[in-house]
Amino acid sequence: MFIQTEATPNPSTLKFLPGKVVLETGTAEFRDETEARAASPLAARLFGIPGVKGVFLGYDFITVTKDDADWQHMKPAILGNIMEHFMSGLPVLAGGALGGSDEDEGEFFNEGDETIVATIKELLDTRVRPAVAQDGGDITFKGFRDGVVYLNMKGACSGCPSSTATLKHGVQNLLRHFVPEVQEVEAVA
Repeated sequence: MFIQTEATPNPSTLKFLPGKVVLETGTAEFRDETEARAASPLAARLFGIPGVKGVFLGYDFITVTKDDADWQHMKPAILGNIMEHFMSGLPVLAGGALGGSDEDEGEFFNEGDETIVATIKELLDTRVRPAVAQDGGDITFKGFRDGVVYLNMKGACSGCPSSTATLKHGVQNLLRHFVPEVQEVEAVA
């Protein structure tokens, strides 16, 4: 098994491409070992490596976020653990855990804004999310109120130094162009 790695715009996050499907649908993000143990044998295994601070699973990639540790020391252990996991035949997610993203969960917008929200989601799904996935992350719609679109940034995008520029200059300009009702874009947890 040959696993490729790619740098992301976030210096604390690396993207690992195992050459096979990681999650058939959706994404999964884990911010601590306890959360990972309950839902993902793969993520739990990666949290066993000193310095791992976050694990994000996408369709065909895994992004790992580190604390102050050095990639030079962590990368071989991460590669080995990913390889061992896929060779073991264990599932990526535990039986009850689904790889669905938490889209639609906790969303908020006014009743009359359904058409605007549908257009925003379509633009995010077709133009923004594929580009963000290339960088090892994901962006999901959380809400729309008073001209402000609220988005959740995950994986490599969460905590990335360039995420503000991506939101303000990329996503905000795109949405404003196609949806005149959009005035601003904000990140939420």
